[in-house]
Amino acid sequence: MQQINHFVNGELTSASDRHAPVYNPALGEQTGQVSLASADEVRQAIANAQAAFPDWAETSPLNRSRILFRFKMILEERLDELARVVSAEHGKVFEDARGEVIRGMEVVEFACGIPQLLKGEYTDQVGRGVDAWSMNQPLGVVAGITPFNFPAMVPMWMWPVAIACGNTFILKPSEKDPSAPLLVAKWLKEAGLPDGVLSVVNGDKEAVDVLLTDPAIQAVSFVGSTPIAEYIYRTASEHGKRVQALGGAKNHLVVMPDADIDGAVNALTGAAFGSAGERCMAISVAVAVGDIGDELVEKLAEKARTLKIGNGAEKGLDMGPLVTKEHLAKVKGYVDKGVAEGATLVVDGRELKVPGCESGYFMGGCLFDHVTSDMVIYQEEIFGPVLCVVRVPDYVSAVKLVNGHEYGNGTSIFTRSGGVARQYVRDIQVGMVGVNVPIPVPMAFHSFGGWKRSLFGSNHVHGMEGVKFYTRRKAVTARWPEGDLGAEFVMPTLK
Repeated sequence: MQQINHFVNGELTSASDRHAPVYNPALGEQTGQVSLASADEVRQAIANAQAAFPDWAETSPLNRSRILFRFKMILEERLDELARVVSAEHGKVFEDARGEVIRGMEVVEFACGIPQLLKGEYTDQVGRGVDAWSMNQPLGVVAGITPFNFPAMVPMWMWPVAIACGNTFILKPSEKDPSAPLLVAKWLKEAGLPDGVLSVVNGDKEAVDVLLTDPAIQAVSFVGSTPIAEYIYRTASEHGKRVQALGGAKNHLVVMPDADIDGAVNALTGAAFGSAGERCMAISVAVAVGDIGDELVEKLAEKARTLKIGNGAEKGLDMGPLVTKEHLAKVKGYVDKGVAEGATLVVDGRELKVPGCESGYFMGGCLFDHVTSDMVIYQEEIFGPVLCVVRVPDYVSAVKLVNGHEYGNGTSIFTRSGGVARQYVRDIQVGMVGVNVPIPVPMAFHSFGGWKRSLFGSNHVHGMEGVKFYTRRKAVTARWPEGDLGAEFVMPTLK
């Protein structure tokens, strides 16, 4: 039984008094236990980060980025090792876990270029003998609270940009799959990151609440469900912190009558069932416009019935298990509710059993047809391999449906019409939009974030939005006068 602790001040700590089980979801077996930090243990990590901050902030941006370059080389060399750790604890198939690590590495690559992005602005002679300029400076100790579904990638949305900007960082990952962030922290130390600059503190609400309220924490970044995002935003904001809290999603893919139907079906299959639907960018609603509903559902059903499902450690699979026994029961409960509400369950994956993994948390792909906007399975985020098809008569109805949902995270449209696609991009009230792209995840040098109840706070993550979030701007006005200027009663710009 593996004992998983914390990484604080450059080293692994001893075990905490409280623990939580860690499972291999494909086998349904406990593989370890993770320490749950007490409030005092979190405060000690914060104190170490405070002590490390002054020297790290004074380190030149170029030297900070050189450490990230060295880490990136380590990550490239050991990519498969980290992917296997992700797959073993989360359950996603190895190829998907590998893709997750690569996506996270792209943010590291972006952060390596921080010296260029931290430059301020300079204006010569704003007044007679007066110059003005701006500076971007780090905040101090910042924190990230991340979900189970991307244990490597989502933390890498946060800490590379934060530490490249000169901050020190406390990461509180999900206790369901905590090993990947700890491995990353050890590799960062190997790359030369000073002790205390990045700490990993495992825990539950007790640990989170310290991060939200301790006066030393200057900013909090979060990814998770909307109810928790709202709690994070409200609590941290009340304690004077910057907050970016990304919440839930109900991502729609609109299929227009002129779309390449086979392309749309393939896109929907991967976007709905990949990673067992445990993605904040998963497509969970297909909007069939006009008369294409029957053909779309028929082809989607064929794909859903032939998904290759099994232990994520094996190659050539489409989908692995869900992350925990409790989450599996929750997702099955949503399917039960959809049937009770009157939706047509075209493909039912609730009773799937994988040979050799009978105790694993597996569920096959589920496909609902004739879903309406008043049903719970349409309104709430299921976070599992469940795709709902909603039929609408025309484009206007599709836009009204998407814009009427409380979430505004991601959406896509499949069409051969450039005019329709352009209009959709302009009409839709969603933060990330794809055109003939199933999962519109922006690259690391663009921002990632939703609208409405999918985001609490004014900043998206990574890209220049991340740089702005983890720095504060200082405006400087200066002159070097010669002789006595006397008392001045007008602004120097008027001279």
